[in-house]
Amino acid sequence: MPAEDVYPAIEQFIDGRWVDGDADTSEQVLDPATAEVVAVYPHVGAGQLDHALTAVSRSARSWRDTPPASRSGLLREAARLLRRRADRIAFAVSREQGKPLHEARAEVHVSADVIDWCAEEGRRTYGRIVPSDSDSRLMVTTEPVGPVAAFTPWNFPVLTVARKVGPALAAGCPIIVKASEETPAGAMAVVSAFADAGAPPGVVNLVFGVPAEISEHLLSASVVRKLSLTGSVRVGRTLSRLAAEHDIRTTMELGGNAPVIVEPDIDVDEVALRCATSKFRNAGQVCNSPSRFFVHEAVHDRFVAAVERFVGDIRLGAGTAADTTMGPLANARRVEYVRKALADALDRDAQLVCGGGIPGGAGNFVEPTVLTEVDESSTVFAEEIFGPIMPIVRYDDLDDVITRANATTYGLASFVFTESLAKAHRMARELEAGMVGVNTTVVSRAEMPFGGIKASGHGFESGPEGVDAYLRRKAVLEHDPASPGRGVSH
Repeated sequence: MPAEDVYPAIEQFIDGRWVDGDADTSEQVLDPATAEVVAVYPHVGAGQLDHALTAVSRSARSWRDTPPASRSGLLREAARLLRRRADRIAFAVSREQGKPLHEARAEVHVSADVIDWCAEEGRRTYGRIVPSDSDSRLMVTTEPVGPVAAFTPWNFPVLTVARKVGPALAAGCPIIVKASEETPAGAMAVVSAFADAGAPPGVVNLVFGVPAEISEHLLSASVVRKLSLTGSVRVGRTLSRLAAEHDIRTTMELGGNAPVIVEPDIDVDEVALRCATSKFRNAGQVCNSPSRFFVHEAVHDRFVAAVERFVGDIRLGAGTAADTTMGPLANARRVEYVRKALADALDRDAQLVCGGGIPGGAGNFVEPTVLTEVDESSTVFAEEIFGPIMPIVRYDDLDDVITRANATTYGLASFVFTESLAKAHRMARELEAGMVGVNTTVVSRAEMPFGGIKASGHGFESGPEGVDAYLRRKAVLEHDPASPGRGVSH
């Protein structure tokens, strides 16, 4: 077992065994703070993907028939192991993804909470009895949908895997996870916890490789009955087409561009602190992060000043350093995208309040940046930036700002800060999003559904809906045996 400050060797997990990939291609894992190569590993091969498909197919019936209480016990043990290993996992995640250690450690504990929730919810996958005639019984039963293919991103390499493996196993479905090649250790940690907790061979599988090749291979197989993706809109549309060709059910979480409406009746300093803390968490690489800030004219300047003070206290550095409060972006692609988006905003006369720098040298660092007077058609406002830029604009009319907040193709989360119950209820009703946070920036909870509308996808993870996504319903209509003189019921 590696020490807490050692990055692990990267392997695939197929049919109950950790194995090296056998493809001709390979992957480098880079430390985003230094550009140092921390691991090199071969991709999964086509034959190994076939083995994984055979494994989930073979294990589907036995795992379906495993009593829910037994499945629950396995999930609880996996959650316990994650918590016990949190420090070691946090170091690996910080090394491969860049987030500060305290954020990585929190991610591990939240992941364990999700799995614990699924452990209990999997015991409550109730059907129902429908009242009927005395000689018949009408029932609705639940069944696992079948083998699952899941695809997860690099920004939360532990949590996004836990959100798929936990409910799938709780519902009785075996799973193949294709996790991000750039952050493999986080995904390995989750799968290792399930394996060490006693998951039977074939029930949990983990592969890394060329994304397009793996998705085509897995989704073209008749074995897979459910697809779950956390990723970009572009990838979501591609995988949706593949799934549709093979009648595969889907859950899609495809990112967001969340508006924040700040009314003038709030504690300005406290709300600014909450908004900025949430915005710059994980260097802005959070799909449900507050992203577009609409601040009432009456408190705009004080809000901006409070955010600027907060940003002045952020310590930029390697995630593994004890005093770091914001790490680098996860990869060089994000730096280039943020650079172009920032230049576009400034070209459109946005005002730079603070930050804006992109330090040279090794590492994917971008200074936390605050902009005002932003053109709402600019990239930093209209698109999902996935970086540490906080654009703030003014408003003075509630009807107008609701319209502006909804003027996006995304619909994952929205946020409202007000002391008016009437305004809170109105905005919660009228904002077009799968989740609305009122006087909070936290909309991700193990017991609450997590998902979006419009381009942000469909379906939910977490909460009862998260387990239900892996179940199908069956209507059973049962009559007494036919006999002479007995009529026919319709």
